[in-house]
Amino acid sequence: MIRRIVTLTTSYPRFLGDGVGAFVEPISKGVVAHGYEVHLLAPWHPLVKRPPQEGDLHFHFFRYAPTTRLHVFGYASALKADVSLRGSAYLAAPLAVSAGCWALHRLLRMTNVKLVHAHWAVPGGFMAALGRFGFQVPLLVSLHGSDVYLAEVNPLARAAARLAFGRATWITACSDDLARRAVQLGADPDCMTVVPYGVDTDRFKPDATVRASLREQHGLAQDDPVLVIAGRLVRKKGFEYLIDALPRLTERFPRLVLIVAGGGDLEPELRRRATHGGVLNHVRFLGAVNQGEVARWLAAADLAVVPSVKDDSGNVDGLPNVLLEALSSSTAVIATAAGGMGTVAKEGQTARVVHERDPDALTNAVSQLLLQPATAKELGQRARAEMCRTHSWERTAEQFEDAYACAFRRAQRTPDHV
Repeated sequence: MIRRIVTLTTSYPRFLGDGVGAFVEPISKGVVAHGYEVHLLAPWHPLVKRPPQEGDLHFHFFRYAPTTRLHVFGYASALKADVSLRGSAYLAAPLAVSAGCWALHRLLRMTNVKLVHAHWAVPGGFMAALGRFGFQVPLLVSLHGSDVYLAEVNPLARAAARLAFGRATWITACSDDLARRAVQLGADPDCMTVVPYGVDTDRFKPDATVRASLREQHGLAQDDPVLVIAGRLVRKKGFEYLIDALPRLTERFPRLVLIVAGGGDLEPELRRRATHGGVLNHVRFLGAVNQGEVARWLAAADLAVVPSVKDDSGNVDGLPNVLLEALSSSTAVIATAAGGMGTVAKEGQTARVVHERDPDALTNAVSQLLLQPATAKELGQRARAEMCRTHSWERTAEQFEDAYACAFRRAQRTPDHV
C-alpha cells in the first residue's frame, strides 16, 4: 500500500539554497526517506524554480492572482518586520486561501491520500481544515511560531487557528513554549507532541579551509575577531541589542567585525543605529544569503550570536534554525533563552546564555569568550556533539512518523476528527 500524504505549506525553499521555509524541505524529504509519497502543495511564487517531482516528492504550486505582481502570499512576506500584517497580505489572503482550499480538495479527489500535513496553523491549518471537507482523511497541523503569534494578536487569525485546532486530528509544535501558547488558544494538549527541528550536521560543521578562504576573500585577517548573526532583520531577532553592544566591544577589540547575514525591513534602522554608535565600519550587512553562505560564515566566525527576544508585540521565535545551525558548526554560541531556545542553548554546556535585550550582558559574554579561546572552542565542540546526537533531521523524521501514527490511531478512535 502506498503511504501517500499531502503537505500543505505557505513557505518552501523556492530554489536551491533558499532560506525561506528552509526547515519544511528536510521535514518533507525525511518523511519521503521513511517510505512516504509526499505531494507538496504551496502557493506559486515568481522565484519558484522547482521541478515537478524529486523522487517521491511531488510539487503542486497553485496560482491565485491574475498577475505575477499580485502573488505576494506566503514565503515570509505577510508580516512587516514580523510585527504587523502588510496591507498586501489582507488583499491577497482571500484569493490565496480560496485557491489553496480548492487545490487541496482537487488533489484529494485525484489521489488516494492517507493524511494531510499542514504547516502553520494560520493559514496552512485553516486552509487544510476547509479544503479537506468531505474527505475522511486525518489532519496533522504543525506549529512554527509566527502562526501562534498571529493568532494571539489578530482576532481573525485567532478564529482561523481555533477552527484549525478543532478540526486537527493531531498537532505538533517545535518547542514546549509554542505548545503551551497553542493550548491557551484552544489546542487540545492531549493530541499534541513537541517535535523540535533538526539540523544538517554535514552542511553546518567546522571547516578550517572555509574559515581561511572566506576571511581572505573579505579582507579579514585570520586573527580578527569575527561575530556572526544570521536571519531576517525583524524585531524578534534582537539584532539591535548586539549592535548597541559594539561601541564597548570595539574599544576592547579594535579589529572586531560583525557580519550580518540576512535582509529585512529593519536594515535601514540597524544601519542608523550602527552609525549613531560610531561602529558602522565594524558592521558588514550582507543582505539575504543562501543556506550555503550562512554555513560558510558560521564556520569562519569566532562567535555566533543569537540574541532573540520576545518583541514588544509579543512575537518570539519558536526554535530558530540558525541557533541549531550555529551549535552544529562547532562555533561558540551566545544566545538568549527566548521562546524555545532554552531547550538547546544550555548555559555552560552548549552556549553562553544571556538575558534578553541586554547589551551589557552581550558585551561581557562576547569579551569573555574572545579572551578565552580555549573555553570557546570547548563550548563549541560540546554543542556540536549534542546536535549530532539529538537533532539530526533523521531523528526529526522519526518523530514526525510517530506523530502520523498518533493521528491515524486517533482517527480510528474518533472518526469525527477526520
